Parts: sequence; C-alpha cells; structure tokens
Amino acid sequence: MTEDLDLEVLVTFLQRVPGISGIIGKGRFDHGLWWVKFGIDIDHPLAWNVVQELGCVLNYLSVNEQLPTVFMPVSPAPYLNGGPRQFLSWVIESKSTDFSASDAARWLEGRLPRPVDDLSQWSDLED
Repeated sequence: MTEDLDLEVLVTFLQRVPGISGIIGKGRFDHGLWWVKFGIDIDHPLAWNVVQELGCVLNYLSVNEQLPTVFMPVSPAPYLNGGPRQFLSWVIESKSTDFSASDAARWLEGRLPRPVDDLSQWSDLED
C-alpha cells in the first residue's frame, strides 16, 4: 500500500467519527512516522466521548497492549489567537514505522462503537 493511501484509510475512518469536523490534515515526518490532525466540534454532544474513546485506544489500551501511537490536543497560544472553538486541534502521531495509519484505523474500528457513524451506538457512553 502506498504511503498516501495508507494515511487516507485513517482519514476516511476519522471522517465518520461523530464530532470530528473540518479538514483532516495528514503527513509524514522525515524519519517515516505519520501524523493526522483534526478538529472536534466541542459543542457536539459526543465530543468528550470521542476524546475519551480515542485516548483509550490510541494512548492506553491496556497495560500489556499499548499501541505505538499518541493522541493529544494541540493549540497555538490562546492569548494570541482565541479559544478552543476555533483553535483547539487534535493530533494522532505514530511512534513506530512498523505501525501504519491503516493499522491505527483497524484498531479504532474494532474498538470504537460500531458502526462508528451510527449515533445510537454511542448512546450507552453518554454521561
């Protein structure tokens, strides 16, 4: 699979996740690790559920089964730019060249509510 197609598999999956909005950026660092960057609509009723689910799978699936990825918020300086509705973004970065973006998509698809774009499947997760 080409590197661009590999990233597109993850981007296509993330576009189906409730609350993820706008353009999803993607790329590779010089040393071969990949990244994707996106926004989450903080007013979406499932926004924090999405953050929690992505954080669980991508950062800390279990003590014995951690993926070589990190999911984190990123932002320019709020005092210079503005608040989270406009400037808070989220990044998924790989930490191993042996773990592809399509691997990440498969792990997410297997562990997030299914189908991921069916809001009724998320209902048990609401506060």
